[in-house]
Amino acid sequence: MPKRILEGAVVSDKADKTVTVLVERRYRHPVYKKYIKSSDKYAAHDENNQFKVGDRVQIIECRPISKRKRWMVVGGGEIPAAGKKAPAKASAPKKDEAKKQPAAAAKKEAEKKPAAKKAKKKED
Repeated sequence: MPKRILEGAVVSDKADKTVTVLVERRYRHPVYKKYIKSSDKYAAHDENNQFKVGDRVQIIECRPISKRKRWMVVGGGEIPAAGKKAPAKASAPKKDEAKKQPAAAAKKEAEKKPAAKKAKKKED
């Protein structure tokens, strides 16, 4: 059976050679179709006490080390924070820029629309 790898943030490093990692995940509710965020805390083995509170780390499933510890820290630092998004592509136009028009062009369109409606009423 393959070992699971999770990533999360260190929320406690008070114990010797142990860190508590908060892993958040999002899933879609099967009935209500709403995305729900859930989180779990895992006690993970940190042999050299190198990770501090706030660090982003990866943990891997391993043999039981103690009563609560069944995970080991394998790395950290290169994982982007969960709240930060990747930069958007430069080629995609923004929605606001696409909607903006010069004031003169907007006035012309406004004048055309009522005139077209009046013409339709006269035809009927």
